[in-house]
Amino acid sequence: MAAAATLKSMLRSGPMVIAPGAYDCLTARLVEQAGFPAVYMTGAGTSVSHGLPDYGLLTMTEMVANAGRMAATVGVPLISDADTGYGNELNVYRTVQSFERAGVSAIHIEDQVFPKRCGHLDGKELVSREDYAAKIRAAAVARRTADFLIIARTDARGVAGFNEAVARCNMALEAGADMAFFEAPQSVEEVAAVPRAVKGPCLFNNVLSGKTPAIPHPEIERMGYRLAIVPGMLMSSIIGLCDKLLAELKATGLTPATFSGGGPSVTFARVGAADWDQRRTAFRDAGPPKTGRDAAE
Repeated sequence: MAAAATLKSMLRSGPMVIAPGAYDCLTARLVEQAGFPAVYMTGAGTSVSHGLPDYGLLTMTEMVANAGRMAATVGVPLISDADTGYGNELNVYRTVQSFERAGVSAIHIEDQVFPKRCGHLDGKELVSREDYAAKIRAAAVARRTADFLIIARTDARGVAGFNEAVARCNMALEAGADMAFFEAPQSVEEVAAVPRAVKGPCLFNNVLSGKTPAIPHPEIERMGYRLAIVPGMLMSSIIGLCDKLLAELKATGLTPATFSGGGPSVTFARVGAADWDQRRTAFRDAGPPKTGRDAAE
């Protein structure tokens, strides 16, 4: 779990960690290649990539499978949405172990009922404080190493108010969570108040056109946040770009110019083609494979 240890170290000191959202191996690679220190697997993006809205319709197995593929593709830590933990504390226990085995460095678990809704939609419902605390306690115990981070998300702001959301963040931290995720504060003043009121490190969720106002990341960092995720930027932009190109193709009958600057070779270069090209000949005429003591030497 070297990646998890790296993430934990970055969150303890240094600049705020910014983790753009990705939903598949390609977008995860693009985030890493852009120089960001971590990737966030967006649950909304993963749902949409399966042709479904973010209504809690994917199973734990589907989410873990996607996260595992993405974690194996990049060399930076992967933070993943784990929805509600997919049941009660017993399900959460298994959820944590499954994400950890898949190579994920951190997950967040929320206090909505299941099936949940996107945190920036109306109509959410909460589990009781007691049920939420039990889930977080189970999550903290289930992990095999303390480097694997448990992020406790609360959606209480839009249901029960600011003070209840703060109380749930602090309760979750006391129950063993490593970081608090106060979902959807509704003003700049609320965004600034969260790190002052919550007794532990905080995550900021930068959702385009969501319930939280757009605030530059340097300002978010000055407010005291340690981690910022940007879940929907790539997903929404790709949908818009695809609509534009498809409309142009349909209207003109000509293939529109792409933004990659080249053909298949340029595309394949972004996903490690050079390494695979070397492997085409690396295992030919190299003599017998080394085994045992020879391999050790």
